[in-house]
Amino acid sequence: MSENRVTKLHDDEVDIDASLVTRLLAEQFPRWAGAPVRLVTSSGTDNVTFRVGPDLAVRLPRTAGMRGQVEKDLRWLPHLAPKLPLAVPQPLALGSPNEEFPFSWGVYRWLEGTTFRLDQLADPAGAARELAEFLHCLQEIDTDGAPVPPDDPFSRGTPLAPRDGLFRAAVEELRDDFDTGLLLAAWEASLEVGAGGGAPRWIHGDLMPGNVLVADGRLTAIIDFATACAADPAADLLAAWYLFDGDSRRAFRDALKVDEHAWVRARGWTLSLTVISLPYYRARNPAVVRNAAGLIAELLADFATD
Repeated sequence: MSENRVTKLHDDEVDIDASLVTRLLAEQFPRWAGAPVRLVTSSGTDNVTFRVGPDLAVRLPRTAGMRGQVEKDLRWLPHLAPKLPLAVPQPLALGSPNEEFPFSWGVYRWLEGTTFRLDQLADPAGAARELAEFLHCLQEIDTDGAPVPPDDPFSRGTPLAPRDGLFRAAVEELRDDFDTGLLLAAWEASLEVGAGGGAPRWIHGDLMPGNVLVADGRLTAIIDFATACAADPAADLLAAWYLFDGDSRRAFRDALKVDEHAWVRARGWTLSLTVISLPYYRARNPAVVRNAAGLIAELLADFATD
């Protein structure tokens, strides 16, 4: 298989490869046509990214369910970017669907950096404080007219209770792999603190390693604002476990001055995202299961110290 052809992750995905991007650019944006096009292998699960020449990126949704992201970026990222201390994607143009590709797609300015790894950082605790400052600035931006979470149990920054049944069903399927009593105790502790009572704030909603870029030992950019909306800011605390550990996790929490209830809600959020997805991946991607097992162990250790 060509390194510039996308491996399908879902049955309903459309075919996407570098030659398609080349044709789309030639048809709709000839000023950018002719530059070499290559797949970014860390594109993600919802969209596919190709680098175009040295300065541009093209981003295309994998499925119909991911439509509308470029329009959202064009509406909101120019509003958010000037107020944030790290770079965010800069959308340049909206591509239209055609007979070859049925969804809108986007041309963006290329952002330098590699996907986040803690061992790449020169100062992990300093990076944790930098990300905390980014979130503080994001939360201070006016939410007038901002998108709100969709009515879905997996929507970021929403109450935990609607996913209780999904969580318990997943735990039942994982009873041979984990201490289910401890899993349920940690989950129930998260439910007990209830929903956040403060005003909704801007959240990114998906601060996982693939959406945080690093260069020269420092954070450089935050990408993929598909889940950005006005919601409970505790949702962005999942970065404490997905990105950091030990001293850097404590630095992140201290810099944000997180209260206990928000921390416990965030831990429940992270636990539910991980546990509910595991039965699906157990037969399909053992590497995901191995990584998730380590994350769950850290979440349960955090619960045990409360």
